[in-house]
Amino acid sequence: MVKLTSCMRISFCTVSLLLMVFLLRPAYANTDTAMSDGETMPSDGSADSFIVSKIKIEGLKRLPDGTLLNYLPVSVGDPMDEKQVIFSIKELYKTGFFTDVALFRDGTTLIVKVKERPSINEVTFTGNKDIDDDALKKALTGIGATKGQIFNRSLLDRLSQELQRVYFSQGKYGVKVKTKVTKLNKNRVDIAITISEGQVALIKHINITGNKVFSNKILLGELQSGIPSMWDFFSSKDKYSKPKLNADLETLRSYYLDRGYIKFAINSTQVSITPDKQDIYITINITEGQRYSISSSQLTGKMVVNKAVLKAQMLTKPGMIFSRQLMTLTEKRLNEQMGKIGYAFSKVKITPVINDKKRKVALTYQLIPGNKVYIRRIEIHGNDGTDDEVFRREMRLMEGSILASNRLKRSKIRIQRLPYVESVDIQTVPVAGTNNQVDLNVKVVEKLAGSFNIGAGFSQVQGLVFNVGITQQNLFGTGKRLSLNVNTDKANTIYSAAYTNPYYTLDGISRTLSFSYRNRNASRELINNFETSSGDVNIGYGIPLTEFNTLNLGYGYSHIRITPSTLNPSNDVTDFVNKNGSLFNSLTLNASFSHDTRNRTVFATRGIQHIIALKMTVPGSGLEYYKMSYLTKNFLPFTTNTTFLVRTNIAYGNGYGRNHELPFFERYFAGGIRTVRGYDSNSLGPRDPDTGLPIGGNLRVTGGIDYIFPIPFMEKPPSSLRLSGFYDIGNVFLDNKPTFNSTVDGFQFNQLRTSAGLSVVWISPIGPLRFSWAKTLNAKQGDNVRAFQFSIGSFF
Repeated sequence: MVKLTSCMRISFCTVSLLLMVFLLRPAYANTDTAMSDGETMPSDGSADSFIVSKIKIEGLKRLPDGTLLNYLPVSVGDPMDEKQVIFSIKELYKTGFFTDVALFRDGTTLIVKVKERPSINEVTFTGNKDIDDDALKKALTGIGATKGQIFNRSLLDRLSQELQRVYFSQGKYGVKVKTKVTKLNKNRVDIAITISEGQVALIKHINITGNKVFSNKILLGELQSGIPSMWDFFSSKDKYSKPKLNADLETLRSYYLDRGYIKFAINSTQVSITPDKQDIYITINITEGQRYSISSSQLTGKMVVNKAVLKAQMLTKPGMIFSRQLMTLTEKRLNEQMGKIGYAFSKVKITPVINDKKRKVALTYQLIPGNKVYIRRIEIHGNDGTDDEVFRREMRLMEGSILASNRLKRSKIRIQRLPYVESVDIQTVPVAGTNNQVDLNVKVVEKLAGSFNIGAGFSQVQGLVFNVGITQQNLFGTGKRLSLNVNTDKANTIYSAAYTNPYYTLDGISRTLSFSYRNRNASRELINNFETSSGDVNIGYGIPLTEFNTLNLGYGYSHIRITPSTLNPSNDVTDFVNKNGSLFNSLTLNASFSHDTRNRTVFATRGIQHIIALKMTVPGSGLEYYKMSYLTKNFLPFTTNTTFLVRTNIAYGNGYGRNHELPFFERYFAGGIRTVRGYDSNSLGPRDPDTGLPIGGNLRVTGGIDYIFPIPFMEKPPSSLRLSGFYDIGNVFLDNKPTFNSTVDGFQFNQLRTSAGLSVVWISPIGPLRFSWAKTLNAKQGDNVRAFQFSIGSFF
């Protein structure tokens, strides 16, 4: 076996060095020279050149032979000479797979002998707190420092530099990175990385130069970075990070462009750090330029939508100060109008013509609708426990229909509102070979739809609570709902069952069958002294009128027996029983109208809900009365992660026919964690003059404002937990009887009680858990107040 060359063991030999070796090698004699295999070398000096008949590989342990052969620029049948040897060795070294490469020949067999570089078995991190392992590993992917990749000593320097870059971008300039390589068997290594993160460099000063129109105070108030207020103890505003600074520069640019300064420019940004790498000083140099107004705003292109409709969507008007925000919003609105009729991939090309002399901008919006797009196929993915039909019936689009953007958006919201869906994503995939067809891939992530609960809890009002029940929101994957529950506390024992078919008819009419039986001891709820035993059977239908409006109609049968307390009975109760009796059977009618645009049914973040409801007994029933209510909830997004909720709830009831008042056991109550927090549950409103206990009212007025925000210091708060600051207002009033601490009966605005505080709601496996701390703002003498209130494991 003759060695062709082996000079390249640790690193590349230069071509000149190889040529020197070639020139200094012993010259062959003119006579024939014997080879190891018995062959002879011709005397013409061509011993170094041969035709490769076979390639043999030695030294590979991890890589397959095919990988090496793929990079080797020589195949069987190719000639092999000195130049080809040099080129082959260079190509194999270039792969980075090997620390040593040598080529030999055995007759016409080419032997490739290599030594592999080790592979990375595992990369581990210690000491990192602010950036998790997954984020660091992702950063190392780009430089090949991940499990299974080839290890090279030079990789350690790149690894340290990349990790420092990641931490520098987060403002941690004092970070230190140490690496340790441990050799393993089978030519593998482990890389252990120890990180000392250090402290985030804090911004000590930001200076903006070149601004004349807007002061530093105004501009700095727009930035996320800066110096926090003295009272803002938990602010991270002064923590420097490069991404945050880049976002601030874009905010600054947008601020000027939205106010007509088209020529605004950021000339330079200097970031200085003190020698101890703790303090940051930032200087931003800008040129404001002149302010421009809009001279004209025109619409051109193919008008696939009525031009008057399109013009109504244009927010940039002649004479207005130019605003990039309004310009891009106009572009979006024009695209939406075309998307509604199937032009899903439409474009709007904006051409601004700037007149510097007059400081005017002429805007032209050119519509490029493209082709009308149709849906070829709708595919549902991720629905392991739910039938396809359940999701398809929520889609506002069908196979073969046009791809209307507003219907696509509504389809996603309808699926998201299903109680057994965690998240949904709808992707439009163009069909290959066509320019007007797409497939819709609906990807759902399901969440637990059924539960079997046996639990206990404690509520300040209900005392010890025990519940057992089964609830299935998605019965057998059909979307139907079944619940069977037993709930007991110190005042109530309730047995209930309900079954809902959301698509009782093909056009979306729902039907609910429900049954309940309840024993109630009202005195244990700290209200009037009486006991009731009641049962109800109801049938209800939900009729969708539009996408957001639903009419609910129902009827039922109600049975109730009243037992006044034998100990200190209330005159309010005994008078009613003496006048009307204690056993009543009634037929009931129920009707409600709802308008609901919320994005979720639980923990909504945007949208409106209005519900008007009426419940009444049929004339001739044991009792003749009616109850009406009006509920509103308005969710107003304030920032990306925060929402304002404005809510009202007004309810009124009275008797009719032979009954002249609302039965006392149907009255409304207020106070407590569900109505006006900070006051004891059911404690507000009129009281019995003899017992001093609340007796409720036939009018309840409650409302309030909530500011909903995520859990502080958590990057991804759990979706089952909600925090809010709140302001509550409300009370109950009774005809012909004054409310507590008043001498006037009926509604009085100055008798509305108010409070403010903080609230936590957690949808736990055992049910909703509510905690609140409230400060009463106008409590009257004698009001029962309670700052901290909670309810755990109870039913709502």
